[in-house]
Amino acid sequence: MHRGKGMKFVGDSRIPAERKPNIPKDYSEYPGKTEAFWPNFLLKEWLVGAVFLVGYLCLTVAHPSPLERVADPTDTGYIPLPDWYFLFLYQLLKYTFAAGPYTVIGAFIMPGLAFGALMLAPWLDRGPHRRPAKRPVAVGMMLLAVASTIFLTWESVATHDWEAAAEQGKIQAEAEIDKESDGYALYQEQGCISCHGDNLQGGAAGPSLVDNGLPPEDIAKIAKEGQGEMPPGVFKGTDEELDVLSKFISEVTAK
Repeated sequence: MHRGKGMKFVGDSRIPAERKPNIPKDYSEYPGKTEAFWPNFLLKEWLVGAVFLVGYLCLTVAHPSPLERVADPTDTGYIPLPDWYFLFLYQLLKYTFAAGPYTVIGAFIMPGLAFGALMLAPWLDRGPHRRPAKRPVAVGMMLLAVASTIFLTWESVATHDWEAAAEQGKIQAEAEIDKESDGYALYQEQGCISCHGDNLQGGAAGPSLVDNGLPPEDIAKIAKEGQGEMPPGVFKGTDEELDVLSKFISEVTAK
């Protein structure tokens, strides 16, 4: 038998004889299913972003961000309050197990473990199912994180003294003070500056004396007898010095 005798070669119709360039099909062949990234899709994204940006700008104009007075490092009684999205961490640091000598646990270890667990969720639960009931690990971790954040934020808002915070952070009016006068010298000498501030603006231990509306006689009486948290006998000078100091404080007005 000769080689090749009786053999036939049949071509495979699934393989084209001509080599065509690898060009994707036009988007018009898939109506309603896909679109070009530029400019169709990107333009829609910009339009939606512009709407949200304009809305946010209108909100900031209608409701400006609240401002407090200038930070005073000498005011040890000031209680800072973080923004709302950090209130849950702020509340966490109030508990015994996460405060004081255990601040590192509340500030770094516990949040680090929580966020680390969320980042590892895709590797901890690699099931192909999409139903929440079929993915108990991932759903449980997410529900626990959301519930903890909501609870701690709620506790922080409910237990915070908002009235005291508004007073301690209130912007105080600047006063017209003659710091070369005898009255201001007595104000410093008698230690009033430690509680009421160098500009009589008040502080953690004493209220503002600007525009107090009190006559000199009442101020002198308070300096001798005390009032509220101010104990009696604070003033140690003579009656003449008390008269000068009282008139000085009574005449302090805002600019």
